[in-house]
Amino acid sequence: MKLEFEYGHGTMSAQLPEDTDVFIPGETVKDPDHIPEEKLEEAYLKSLSHPIGMPALTELAHKGSKVVFVVPDRVKGGEQPTSHRKLSIKYILRILYEAGVEKKDILFIISNGLHPRSKKEDARAIFGEELFDEFWESGQIISHDSEDPDHMVDLGVTDRGDPVFMNKYVFDCDIPILIGHVQGNPYGGYSGGYKHSATGITNWRSIASHHVPGVMHRKDFTPVNGGSLMRSKFDEISMHMEQKMGHPFFCCDAVLDTACRQIAIFSGYAKEVQPASWKVADQRTYVHWAEKKYDVLVFGMPQKFHYGDGMGTNPIMMMQALSAQVLRFKRVMSDRCVMICASLCNGYFHDELWPYLRSVYNDFQKDYMNVLPDMDRLGEYYGTNEGYIRQYRFANAFHPFHGFSMMSCGHIAEMHTSAIYIVGAQEPGYARGMGLKTRATYEEALADAMKKYVGDSPNILALPMTFKKTAVHLCMKDPSKDVMDAYGHPCGCC
Repeated sequence: MKLEFEYGHGTMSAQLPEDTDVFIPGETVKDPDHIPEEKLEEAYLKSLSHPIGMPALTELAHKGSKVVFVVPDRVKGGEQPTSHRKLSIKYILRILYEAGVEKKDILFIISNGLHPRSKKEDARAIFGEELFDEFWESGQIISHDSEDPDHMVDLGVTDRGDPVFMNKYVFDCDIPILIGHVQGNPYGGYSGGYKHSATGITNWRSIASHHVPGVMHRKDFTPVNGGSLMRSKFDEISMHMEQKMGHPFFCCDAVLDTACRQIAIFSGYAKEVQPASWKVADQRTYVHWAEKKYDVLVFGMPQKFHYGDGMGTNPIMMMQALSAQVLRFKRVMSDRCVMICASLCNGYFHDELWPYLRSVYNDFQKDYMNVLPDMDRLGEYYGTNEGYIRQYRFANAFHPFHGFSMMSCGHIAEMHTSAIYIVGAQEPGYARGMGLKTRATYEEALADAMKKYVGDSPNILALPMTFKKTAVHLCMKDPSKDVMDAYGHPCGCC
């Protein structure tokens, strides 16, 4: 069969065996029904008026209340007029105003964490014209700055000893509101909930307690699931924030489908919202479909996706993307599994967005750096580099430590595959420098993999659009055949 896979700004074709299985999120297995557009207002108001585990905003808010909305950056969740961000904020504002809260006492913080601080056009896309015009010029929409010494507060450590730093605007307010998306995420199962606060409004030292090899290379991390040490750390860090604030976050999370439409809305205490929202999200995210384990995964990588333009050509970010596939699909991968992926791999690092990764890549090529975890000893060096930090703060670049969280993830692909082939690389040395094999075409890569790793009749799974559609965590149709966790139990959602 002939299939098209993402490649740079277009596609590359592959001629694959006729018995190849194909999975496309939202198409091969349909999503649960989403809330019809005309019923969204009703769904939001019902959720907000009956929050889980805590009083409604009508009881919490009054004249003089200082309210801070914590809103995800553009990496998460959809920008259509009916997006969760735009509608949830609209209806919550209505409730707050009716309770007596004044406009001047409202602040919006884009929770970018170590991601680039949002530009004006990013804020406009996130909030929509109406909200943007109402709050931007008055300075009431800002982007989190994890390196701002005047607006970060040190909250000590969790019982486990993890450091907790928090945005001071959020810490000081009366009502902190988390606007989150319950979407499948390779880092701990789902976005939203306590993951949002534990990564979006803290700093690199706190994030370094979980986005590191010692946490990400454990047996409880792969395949992706909600019971890993990383997920426990998210909860502990965020609950420590709540303890020090003296009150909980008010959480409004939406379970989203492949097209970022709302399947369900959950509001209230994040500790209780999480299990309730995950139960619904599991139906869309953990897809029990595969009837066999696959020896070969075939997909393509566009130049621009998820974290930004250049993710599919920058060799460090390529490794993170490859490993995210392993995290999501490990349950259906055989022990000898090979990945074949198209990428321009043309040396475009996008130095303005990731100003440090070219240097990181070069460091990996020398000084006894044999595997990506060997680079971990340089994390503090890069994480405290003043030049890179200034670019994060004032030039919309990723924070330098973000690259080390990407490398920690990037090693997972090597841990769980026999080989990874990059096809169509224009400068293949960059791929080889990450330990990847290179071939000109899908057909050549598959022939080599069959000769060396998977035999003459491999089970092949093709994954078109895997980076262009909201991903799923693919599982065996019979959950008892899923890969086991460190405790001998099936990893995942059941």
